[in-house]
Amino acid sequence: MDPKAVDIRALQTQARRIRRLVIEMLTAAGSGHPGGSLSAADIVTCLYFAVMRHRPSEPLWEDRDRFILSKGHACPVLYATLAEAGYITHDLLTSLRRFGSPLQGHPDRRKLGLVEASTGSLGIGLSMGIGLALAARLRASPSRTYILLGDGECEEGQIWEAAMYAPHVKLGNLCAIVDYNRLQLDASVEEITDLEPLADKWRAFKWNTIEIDGHNYEQILRAFADAARVQDRPTMIVASTVKGKGVSYMENQLKYHGSVPDKPEEIARALQEIGPEVKP
Repeated sequence: MDPKAVDIRALQTQARRIRRLVIEMLTAAGSGHPGGSLSAADIVTCLYFAVMRHRPSEPLWEDRDRFILSKGHACPVLYATLAEAGYITHDLLTSLRRFGSPLQGHPDRRKLGLVEASTGSLGIGLSMGIGLALAARLRASPSRTYILLGDGECEEGQIWEAAMYAPHVKLGNLCAIVDYNRLQLDASVEEITDLEPLADKWRAFKWNTIEIDGHNYEQILRAFADAARVQDRPTMIVASTVKGKGVSYMENQLKYHGSVPDKPEEIARALQEIGPEVKP
């Protein structure tokens, strides 16, 4: 993937569509996690529409790249992206969090076989991604594995066991991203367990570590391109983001980690600020 050849304006339009869908499905459900969904939208958009090798017409193509949303509570951004990519219908999105729906409040592979792993118990996605990357190498497949982690999730001990192991087995086909919006469920990450210096910790664990602005498309695309060139160790992209990105009254607000706007004027304002629904 040549970052210079990517139509960034089209990607930005795509991300706006995904953010609108996130708001629409969450307000229809009346519950969920908007903040971390909106903060990750630009990264997930780049992955699905510019970086990853995948075939919506053949969802289980063996050599597809794999994506694990380790911070499973942000699943609205994944479901919206799957709809925009053509994997599921848009009508299905309004069933989010309903009994019997394949779109549960956290990705559930038993309900939606399109997701590579069931997540929600924080800390497990990186380990599962290592397993997928090892399996791809054993098959001599060109498949790459991408995992999106939350920053609060990096307080989990299992993350650091996985951090030690992936470089040990030289997993160059593994790329993880930390959505570093600096807020978690009930306080800032710094207040709960300070992660800094986060990038240096991953470097100390021998990861190819890149720091970027997680809303700057040129930096996002360049980071993924750089990661693909490193063959002898995994890559960690520490992406600084804004929780609730795109909706001014949600940005950097702890409240919107796990609550949704419920007043019609709030919903209308969110959609207006994100922008009109335009085809990418």
